[in-house]
Amino acid sequence: MNQFEREADRQLDIIAEGSVDFIGRDELRSRLIDALAADRPLRFKLGMDPSSPDLHIGHTVVLNKLERVQRLGHTPIFLIGDFTARIGDPSGKNKTRPALDADAVARNARTYTDQVGRILDVRRAEVRFNSEWMMPFSSADLIRLCSHYTVARLLEREDFANRFREGVPIAVHEFMYPFVQAYDSVALEADVELGGTDQTFNLLMGREIQRDYGQPPQAVITHPLLVGTDGAKMSKTLGNGIGICEAPEEMFGKMMSISDALMLDYYDLLADGRWPELAHARAEFDRGAGDPMAFKLDLARAVVHRFLGAEAAEAAAGHFRTVIQRKEVPSDLDEVSVSSGETGDIGLLELLDALGLVPSRSEARRLVAQKAVRIDEDVVDDPKTRLNPGSYLLRVGKRRFARVRVAPRA
Repeated sequence: MNQFEREADRQLDIIAEGSVDFIGRDELRSRLIDALAADRPLRFKLGMDPSSPDLHIGHTVVLNKLERVQRLGHTPIFLIGDFTARIGDPSGKNKTRPALDADAVARNARTYTDQVGRILDVRRAEVRFNSEWMMPFSSADLIRLCSHYTVARLLEREDFANRFREGVPIAVHEFMYPFVQAYDSVALEADVELGGTDQTFNLLMGREIQRDYGQPPQAVITHPLLVGTDGAKMSKTLGNGIGICEAPEEMFGKMMSISDALMLDYYDLLADGRWPELAHARAEFDRGAGDPMAFKLDLARAVVHRFLGAEAAEAAAGHFRTVIQRKEVPSDLDEVSVSSGETGDIGLLELLDALGLVPSRSEARRLVAQKAVRIDEDVVDDPKTRLNPGSYLLRVGKRRFARVRVAPRA
């Protein structure tokens, strides 16, 4: 075995670590040996649709692997699916997902590069948008692409098969999603595509479409999904995700809300060689020992530190002790002044949105309906509530507070 073969095997072990499936490993080994001999990097593709403004920590399971192959000297390609987001990924869905409009996709996509920069060195990566090649696609190009697969093959996909069997409608445009994702691999000449286990069908389709377009097929590496705080698939749509750009106290509080069993999965999937100070404590649980609360506090602090920094992590831990454990109001709240409207008062939903306590007025309405909003510690159940001039303490959920003075309109 020569030096290139030994190095290829070393790298493949690193690339495979933590994966569920590694399809095309033998093919990739040969390609990797040739690339090492020629001092040429391989191309590793990871695509994500900007269907919401924030990446969540579940995304980082695969992003961490992309960062590791970057450290091995290969080219990471972070593909922002601004075209596919307008179709809507049907993976794991039991109904047609509404397509996003172009403006919403563009707004979400603008933040992705900065967020990915918290994990990857984007200066040494390719950040691409699939609208680059899909928007110029002609009708003839699209027909040619679709000719490479049959409806019967598409219905082998579990979510499509289940919906077809149960009589749940499948919109024709949903069939287009795996075609476009597969063609992305052609356009990028990907050697490897990474993804979650829910993407297996799409990733394998990329291998076949690459062959049809005269390219060597990409290797496919899938990774386990990090479930949300409620144990279901992590999703911003379901409200069970933890965004990597969330406020520190929100991120910390959500980490503390997960079950004791789930926190071990979070550590196992997120650590990726980090947090050696937690490794011994994690091993204690395998021996039937360990302190769940202490471990969860340390894990929450480590996650906030990872994405938001040490100072934010300590502040979030202090906020949790004060607000959640001692049930006190934070002592460092500054009073914000807001002018009342033409009517001499201000609507509660408008105020919550203006203060950044909620992402939207529709979310504020939902939280009021759930009795999760308080004014001066009194629960509010009417979304039409209006506040007259005066000072108020607002509380949203368990962790979000604001002191506000509604000033009379000048």
